[in-house]
Amino acid sequence: MSERRATIEHMRPALKPGLLAVWRNRDTVQIGVDPRRAIALTGMGGAAVLLGLLDGSRDLAQIVAAAGEFGISAEAADRIITLLAAGGAVCDFPASAYRAMPHGLRTRLTPELATAALAHGDGDGGARILARRRNAWIHVEGMSRVGLSVASMLTGSGIGVVVSTGRPPGAGTGHAPPPPIGPPPPAGSSRPAGTAVPATTSRRPDLVILIDTYRRELPEVLKRDNVPHLAAAASEAIGMVGPLVRPGDTACLRCLDLTRAERDPAWPLILAQLTRGGADPPACDTVLAAAVAAQAAAQALAFVDRPAAASAVANGTLELVLPDWQWRRRSWEPHDRCGCGRRGVL
Repeated sequence: MSERRATIEHMRPALKPGLLAVWRNRDTVQIGVDPRRAIALTGMGGAAVLLGLLDGSRDLAQIVAAAGEFGISAEAADRIITLLAAGGAVCDFPASAYRAMPHGLRTRLTPELATAALAHGDGDGGARILARRRNAWIHVEGMSRVGLSVASMLTGSGIGVVVSTGRPPGAGTGHAPPPPIGPPPPAGSSRPAGTAVPATTSRRPDLVILIDTYRRELPEVLKRDNVPHLAAAASEAIGMVGPLVRPGDTACLRCLDLTRAERDPAWPLILAQLTRGGADPPACDTVLAAAVAAQAAAQALAFVDRPAAASAVANGTLELVLPDWQWRRRSWEPHDRCGCGRRGVL
């Protein structure tokens, strides 16, 4: 408890946004409604005003002093705040993160901060996760409904640069070479769909998302350049997100094709025909497209937010087969004949 107390002394304590304070009875307050997030404190009947002071505008000493004006002892105030912090209901108000954003952007990203703070249990109000997102550059290759929705969700989630390129649905089978990998636009912007980025710096995207009938040469280019990439597709009333390829570390898309070819000798011939594009119209309705886009965006954010954490789509795919609407995971291991994992041990 003393270690927790020392940490709080350097904070501007605030109740985590997104948690509602409700009363279980006259003496017991509950912060949060769902029991998986909530913490309840009893003996609060005479100290309810303290909750209103936990808005991030004061440090601990100022809160204790203000509480004293309402007859709450320093010991009681200190103990309540310490218990709330230990229960994960209090964070260090991310004042610097708010100051760094224009008012309109701050208003839009407040739910992202609140969600990050609760989902990951961080004590900084989501500031570090938002900083990672603001510094990230994600390239979405594919301009189907899924691709455009993914780009929109990532922009709305605070990703600093989202670039969309690719062939829109219904375009001819011919296509230009992949756009060069170059510098991102300024942080906080999103390039119009189909805009290539000039190659004037060595920086590469942090992640490339390959949507639907992406250019089939791209995975090998991305592996060669050591760029992480995530596949997502929706067709034939089936949605699929994954794998997330960390070159030299996890199964790549060629590993999946080699595994499929072992199970179905005709798969290489089928794969060659996919370069002509998918079915027109695709069997991907509005809800399926939204579900796949949301899952792909979620996995991309997980990659940015916690890059060292294991991902549900590393060496695996998440698949949604209509009409049951249940996501299921399928495992895929690096294939011995691919050799993509050998780079990790050189």
